[in-house]
Amino acid sequence: MPIRFKRSLRFRGGLAFALFGGFLSLLLSGWLYLATHDAGLRLMDQTLKAELEDYIARRERNPYSLPPATVTVSGYVTPPPTGAPLPPEELRKAPPGLSSVRIEGVSYLLLVQDTGGSRYYLLYNETHQLARERRFKWLLGSGVLVIMLLASAGGLWLAGRVITPVSVLASRVQALEPEATHSPLGADFPRDELGALARAFDHYLARLGAFIERERAFTADVSHELRTPLSIILGASEIQEEDASLTPRQRALAQRAQRAAQDMAEITTALLVLAREQRVSGAAPTAVARLVQDAVERHHHLLKGKSTEVKLEIDADPHLAADRALLLIVVGNLIRNAFQHTDQGEVSIHLTEEQLSITDTGRGIAESELARIFQRHYKGGESRGEGIGLSLTKRICDRYGWDITVESRRGRGTEVRLGFGMKTDAGI
Repeated sequence: MPIRFKRSLRFRGGLAFALFGGFLSLLLSGWLYLATHDAGLRLMDQTLKAELEDYIARRERNPYSLPPATVTVSGYVTPPPTGAPLPPEELRKAPPGLSSVRIEGVSYLLLVQDTGGSRYYLLYNETHQLARERRFKWLLGSGVLVIMLLASAGGLWLAGRVITPVSVLASRVQALEPEATHSPLGADFPRDELGALARAFDHYLARLGAFIERERAFTADVSHELRTPLSIILGASEIQEEDASLTPRQRALAQRAQRAAQDMAEITTALLVLAREQRVSGAAPTAVARLVQDAVERHHHLLKGKSTEVKLEIDADPHLAADRALLLIVVGNLIRNAFQHTDQGEVSIHLTEEQLSITDTGRGIAESELARIFQRHYKGGESRGEGIGLSLTKRICDRYGWDITVESRRGRGTEVRLGFGMKTDAGI
C-alpha cells in the first residue's frame, strides 16, 4: 500500500525537530526536578540532624535547655524539661527515624531519635520548600514550551534550507519537456542521495525520449505503410463496384470490402491522431447533421432482414471544430451498435444544437456491465463493448471534452446521449 503524506516536507521536518526537542527537554526537566527534590530532602535531613546533635549537646551541658523553636525548625523532648510543652499526639505515635507528618494542615519532615533515656522530636517545616518546588515545576514547564517553540522555528528554517535543493530539482524536472534537448540534471547536484535522484531522472528521461522517438517512427510508418494500401483497396473496390458485369452477390461483396477498407482507414486516422500528445488547433468546423445522415446510410445494411424502423429527427445543424473522420467514428460507432443490437422495433436518432441522442428498443445492457462497456477489449455477454469501438469512442470524446452517457436495461433497450457541450472550437 503506497504511503501518502498530507504535509509538506518542510512541515514534517519542523515537526520532527519540535517533537525531538520537546522529548529531550522533558527528559532533562524530569531529571532536574528529581535531582532538585532529592537535594532538598538531603538538605532538610542534614539540617535536622545538625540541629538535633546541637540540642543534645546543649542538654548535656544544661538539662533544662529548651528544644529549638524557629519558623523552620521546632522540636520536642520526652520527658520534657521544665517549661517545655508536650509533643502533639501525631508525634508521639511516630517511630524513630525520618518520616513525614502533617499537623494542622502543615507538612513537616520529622526526625525521631532516642538518646540517654529521652526521645527527641525535631520538625522541619516544608512549606517554603514545597513552594520552591512548585515554582521550579512551572519554570521547567515553561522551559519545555519555549524549547519546543524554538525547536519548531529552527526546524522549519533548517528544513527549508535542507529541502531547497529538492525544490530546485522538482522545479527543473517540472520544466522539462521529454522531446526537448536539455543538459543532464545529475551534473548540477552533488554525488549524494539528491544527486542519485537527479541521475535517476536523467535515466528515465532518456528512456522516455527513446520511447517517444520509437512512437514517432511507428506512427510515421503506419501513416505511410497503411494509408497507401488502403487507398489502393478503396480505389479498386470503387472501380469494381461500377463493373456492370458483377452479379448481385459479387457486388455485395465488393461493397462490403469497400466499407471494411473505409472503416480501417478511419480507425487508422483516429489512432494516429490520438497518439499525438499535443493538440492542433484550428480544425475546420464539421456539420454534424450531414455526418449523422451519412452514418445512417453507411450502416443501414445492418438492418437488412430485420423488422426495425429508423426514425431520424434533426432539429439543428451544429458545427463542431473537430476532425470529421474522428467525429464520424464516434457517431458511426453509436449508430452501428444501435442497428446491430436491435432486431425489431425502432431506432430513434435525435440531433439538437447541444446533443445527439440515439434510442433503440434492442437487447439492452445488463446493469452490471454498464460501467465497463467503455473498457478496451471488454466483452460482456451481449453488451456493446466489443473490440475497440466504444473504447475508441470514449477516448475521442475525452479528447474533445464531449460528454457521453449510456442508460440501458436488459431486454428494454438502450439510450445513448452525446453532449457536445457547445465546444465548437475544440481541436486536436
